Amino acid sequence: MNKIKKQHLPSRHVSVGPKSSPHRSYYYAMGMTEKEIYQPFVGIATCWNESAPCNISLSRQAQSAKKGVKDNTGTPREFTTITVTDGIAMGHEGMKSSLVSREIIADSIEVSMRGHCYDGLVGIAGCDKSLPGIMMAMLRLNVPAVFLYGGSILPGKHKNKEVTVQDVFEAVGEFDSNKITEDELCDLEKVACPSAGSCGGQFTANTMACVAEAIGLALPGSSSTPAPYESRDKFAYDSGIKVMDLINTQLKPRDIVNKKSLINAARIVACSGGSTNAALHLPALANEIGIDFDIMDVAKIFKETPYIADLKPGGKYLAKDLHDIGGVPIIMKSLLDGGFLDGSCLTVTGKTLKENLSSVKVDFGSQKIIFSTKNPISKTGGVVGLQGNLAPDGAIVKVAGLKSQKFVGKARCFDCEESAFDAVSNKQYEAGDVIVIRYEGPKGGPGMREMLATTAAIYGQGMGEKVALITDGRFSGATRGLCVGHISPEAMALGPIALIKNGDQILIDAKEGIITLKVDEKILEARKKSIQKRKNNFGSGALWKFSQTVGSARFGAVTHPGAKKEIKNYSDI
Repeated sequence: MNKIKKQHLPSRHVSVGPKSSPHRSYYYAMGMTEKEIYQPFVGIATCWNESAPCNISLSRQAQSAKKGVKDNTGTPREFTTITVTDGIAMGHEGMKSSLVSREIIADSIEVSMRGHCYDGLVGIAGCDKSLPGIMMAMLRLNVPAVFLYGGSILPGKHKNKEVTVQDVFEAVGEFDSNKITEDELCDLEKVACPSAGSCGGQFTANTMACVAEAIGLALPGSSSTPAPYESRDKFAYDSGIKVMDLINTQLKPRDIVNKKSLINAARIVACSGGSTNAALHLPALANEIGIDFDIMDVAKIFKETPYIADLKPGGKYLAKDLHDIGGVPIIMKSLLDGGFLDGSCLTVTGKTLKENLSSVKVDFGSQKIIFSTKNPISKTGGVVGLQGNLAPDGAIVKVAGLKSQKFVGKARCFDCEESAFDAVSNKQYEAGDVIVIRYEGPKGGPGMREMLATTAAIYGQGMGEKVALITDGRFSGATRGLCVGHISPEAMALGPIALIKNGDQILIDAKEGIITLKVDEKILEARKKSIQKRKNNFGSGALWKFSQTVGSARFGAVTHPGAKKEIKNYSDI
């Protein structure tokens, strides 16, 4: 393969010619050789930190990626960015920072790459928002890039049963209901998360890891391997090798990601019963390349896609189990064979999706995790879009594992998550209630919090199928039950969810795709005239800044106009 000349790459601005002499002096200060300075520079961006197990293995994997870059005549430059770990941020004000962190991750990688003129990027992610955040940066910068997931956590063992952090959240509800003692709760918490890695079910991190492969930005098979396994280091090394190939051929993320690959990504979310958060992140990725692809477009694909992967929280199995039978390529091959994937889409391998999957065989007889599209768990996807007078701009609900997809009940309204959680903890609700949590949207929260603490407590109390919950906020990928999120417009924008009063009747029908507030339109108009717009709880800082620029959940809750308004792309400097 012909090596691209340094004079054609962004790093020429900081390493070539007499004017770059001061810049080169800094590189010599870090022990770089003349040869290394005149090679392409590759940013190795990780979210390594000690905030959570999701991230503690990323530095190790970064060293392997750097070796891959070096062995393919490139010069790696490692840097880190933040994460907010949803499992720790859950259930309190810390969760307001979660979605904000996606934007900060994307922005910080963009700014670091721009400031130092790197020619390519390997991005290694752990916690939920770091996956879309890094992929957003790749599409925004449009330099040759390879995405790598840090891997999932191994399952814990408790009373001879495999457990995850989801079981701990739900056990809090069991404790509130006097079903278990505090000692039993403590025993569970000590064994639920036994290793490095992201949450083990088909929660947000593993969902977006599947997306990374389906969208073509990650090497095939790289997503399912658990974080502690040494085989992850081989994927990291290969990612370093591959990014140099991409620099030499100048195959860029926007050559790979397009409307067809976004549809492929939505298919894998739907068929795996993946996190509802994907319906927020896929439109955000689309925004980075200037494509119209909102929550209702995603929902339409969800409705057309069979549910074929029996993964937690709606099913039985974990990411490790999927790895043991061949990983994400097994899901993709089943979809491809059924005609549900566009195999012509290009990937970072330089080959098409169909070519990557040509040697993959799916044996439906020897495993019980992945089903054929001809014999699915259910005919429609595990996630469904809703629309109606309560959500004119759409909403989303995960139906994987639900016994009933229709619910009619009376509203019980709360204007923040804390008051809802307190009411649930004190059992101040009844079977048949629709719990409404509002003013938790992108602007209203601000930050569009996830509601796992509340939904898990409801399940722990044995009320999971007896009530519904709706919000203009989000749900964790670990949430189960009839829980409707992303209701748009949000309450802060005076959307219909702001007009609900206690006792109002609400209809949720996931099969028909509707959500209706059964109140006369004239009454709703009168309520709207009398309602006062609320002030934001934050008058300064990062959360205030986010609230000033963030858009609707329908379009991904993004904070900038995206490629449609782009005048100059970084990769063209």
